[in-house]
Amino acid sequence: MSNLDRQAALTVCGGRGFVVAEPVRELLSPRHVRLGESTEVRRLLPNLGRRMVGAWAFVDHYGPDDIADEPGMQVPPHPHMGLQTVSWLHDGEVLHRDSTGSLQTIRPRELGLMTSGRAISHSEESPRPHARFLHGAQLWVALPDAHRHVEPHFQHHADLPRIAGGGLTATVVLGELDGARSPGTTYTPIVGADLALAPGTDARLPLDPDFEYAVLAMSGEVHVDGVPVLPGSMLYLGCGRTELPLRADSAAGLMLLGGEPFEEEIVMWWNFVGRTDEEIRRAREEWATGDRFGEVKGYDGDRLDAPPVPAAHLKARGRVR
Repeated sequence: MSNLDRQAALTVCGGRGFVVAEPVRELLSPRHVRLGESTEVRRLLPNLGRRMVGAWAFVDHYGPDDIADEPGMQVPPHPHMGLQTVSWLHDGEVLHRDSTGSLQTIRPRELGLMTSGRAISHSEESPRPHARFLHGAQLWVALPDAHRHVEPHFQHHADLPRIAGGGLTATVVLGELDGARSPGTTYTPIVGADLALAPGTDARLPLDPDFEYAVLAMSGEVHVDGVPVLPGSMLYLGCGRTELPLRADSAAGLMLLGGEPFEEEIVMWWNFVGRTDEEIRRAREEWATGDRFGEVKGYDGDRLDAPPVPAAHLKARGRVR
């Protein structure tokens, strides 16, 4: 998914200067952003108070939206570099196209993982016809310097590992959790998992104390380490945890996001993750005038134009709060 904000803000993040090295309970509120005519998202990362969680650098939550009489998601072709996109659905379908020739319909609890590497472009749309409801999350993972120029590619995994017990079922979306590993390619120590809690669940999920974590509430009300978390909000948990207490009186869903704190300092602007002002400005110019990002074939509509780059010099400064 693209950042469609026409006043795209510069985000400087990464580095370990503001990593919380102990368990915390920091509730993050979303910013509401329109995507096209019928989709509104709740943006949790980057957030005024928290820029990254491990290598996770961008988190949007959307729905559940009734799109029976609407076009649904319509995100025209747009570029990416220096990151991976993770598409995750609870309801509906999203048709993915990209400049490597990938064409894939992503369905609930299937992993759509696009590695932009040096450059890619893609589009996302609700198929025609489509299901009545659309509900999911779109997330970005920053690529470390050693891998951020890899060849672009797309992966689709319909069968993901699960762990279950005590009313909790965890689907491992990316990385490893409690001995279960996702088949999705990763470039940093990371974890992403979809957690489904049955009514009356009172469970403890094992965690890696070297990782920092956050949970995104997808549905229902969950008490996470004693804190009630409602859909569309995120609770940042810090580091140093060996387990996470979870309690739900009724059915609920969460996404667990974590990883080793991302040590490198990055510049994130619009749909690009880079390291310098010059790199970001060059990428924007190449999207506007060149062929670096390739062509998305088959999308019925024009591609996105990039917004103006801020006049101020873009500088990576680490985890700015």
